[in-house]
Amino acid sequence: MSSTISSSFPESLPAAANSGSAAAPAAQTAPSSNVAVDTVTLTEAEQVYQLYNQGQSVSQIASSLSMSEAVVNQYLNPSNSPG
Repeated sequence: MSSTISSSFPESLPAAANSGSAAAPAAQTAPSSNVAVDTVTLTEAEQVYQLYNQGQSVSQIASSLSMSEAVVNQYLNPSNSPG
């Protein structure tokens, strides 16, 4: 599972913003297609916690991550795991 993180800051400011004038703000343009994108890879445990915190049930998490419900429960309740 990867999460995408991107900046909402424009690469350059419009000329009116740089001049200090009180002109009406320029219309926002669509982001450039060459904007860098950062990705983060989560461990299985982090994926389980993220989905659980989003309100998914243990069975939904197990199904979406292709793991057993017992493994999901071990991530959520590590004190109940054997050993």
